[in-house]
Amino acid sequence: MTYVTGSFAKPVVTDPQTREAVNFLGGLISMRATWADTDGGFAVLEHNGERGYMSPLHLHEADEETFLVLEGTLRVEVGPDVHHVGAGGLALLPRGLAHGFVVTSPQARFLTLHTPAGFDRFVAEVGAITPPPTPAELTRLAATHGVQIVGPPLLP
Repeated sequence: MTYVTGSFAKPVVTDPQTREAVNFLGGLISMRATWADTDGGFAVLEHNGERGYMSPLHLHEADEETFLVLEGTLRVEVGPDVHHVGAGGLALLPRGLAHGFVVTSPQARFLTLHTPAGFDRFVAEVGAITPPPTPAELTRLAATHGVQIVGPPLLP
């Protein structure tokens, strides 16, 4: 596991209106803390999505990913294991382990913590592409950010 051992230069205090939000894979992601805020130490992303908002099966080469579900329910698949994570639930996923998620409730809101930061840069790049990238383009872009897409999107 990676631990945040560095320090960042200045305090960062924000509210939802002051942070960038991007559309990503069918959900809306608010950049709550980014690489720039934490000198690369970590990133916190707030996800809002309806039933079916998901990721393809993927793995992170350089960062751990933590899910904290605030509202709704996710199905999180990690290797061969399937977990249903509801409000208040947490999933800690180590780097290098294939995983994916899908919203199974009518709506969900959850946070992801990426340690160290970097995934936020991928989200921002994909969110700026109009129309959204094709699966092949997404796979190529992901690889440039240390994310390997290893399987199809999950279905609710």
